[in-house]
Amino acid sequence: MKANEILARARQENRTILKEIEAKQLLMEAGINCMDTRLAPTKDAAVKLSEQFAYPVVLKISSVDITHKSDAGGVKVNVKNKAEVEDAFDAIMRSCKAAAPTARIEGVSVQRMAKPGIEVIMGMIKDPSFGPVIMFGLGGVFVEVLKDVAFRIVPIEKSDAGDMINEIKGKKLLEGYRGQEPADVVYLQQMLLKLSDFVNTTTEIEEIDMNPVFAYKDGAVVVDARIILSAA
Repeated sequence: MKANEILARARQENRTILKEIEAKQLLMEAGINCMDTRLAPTKDAAVKLSEQFAYPVVLKISSVDITHKSDAGGVKVNVKNKAEVEDAFDAIMRSCKAAAPTARIEGVSVQRMAKPGIEVIMGMIKDPSFGPVIMFGLGGVFVEVLKDVAFRIVPIEKSDAGDMINEIKGKKLLEGYRGQEPADVVYLQQMLLKLSDFVNTTTEIEEIDMNPVFAYKDGAVVVDARIILSAA
C-alpha cells in the first residue's frame, strides 16, 4: 500500500497512531530498510507466515488500541517452530485481552528474528519552536537509561548526520568496542538523511520512533517502528 493510501485510511478511521506494519511500509517507501513484517489475523495464518519467513520469528499483537505491546504481554521473541507459534499466539491473545478488554485486535504481526547488532534509535519529534527535529542515539534500554541522543532541525545535510553520530557518548560502541564488529556509520548517515527527507515532505507526521535499529558492519535494519500523525 502506498504512503498516501496508508495516511488516508488512518484519517478515515480517525486514527493518529499508525499500526507497526503501516509505519514500516511508510519507512520502506522512503528507502529506509525495515524488517519485513506482515499481519496474521489467525493462528493458522501466523504459522504459515512463520514458515515462509523461516524460524526463528517474532510475534507481536496488532491493535490500534495497544501501543505498549510488551507491557500487555503482546510480544513473543525467538519463536522456533509451529508448536511454539501456536502457543505464542494463544498466550498473546490471552494476555492482551486481559490487559485491554476493549481493545480492537486484528491479529498478530509476524517478522523474522533479526540478527543481533548494535542497537541505535532514530526518530523525529516536532518542537513547538523549531518544527521537526531528527534524533539519533543508542537504542534499546540505553535510550531510557542513558538518554544518549543527538538532535538536529530538519532538513539535515550529510555533515549534520555525521556530526549527530559523532556527538553521542556511546560512539565507541559503533566503532567496534572490545572486539565487537564496528557499525556501518556511512549507512547510518544515509538512513538519517532519508528520514529527514521523508519528514520534510510528509508534514502531517507528528512523531517517529524507530527503536531498535540494529546496526551491522554492512548496513542496518529497523526492527520496530512507531509513527504518530498530527491531529486532523
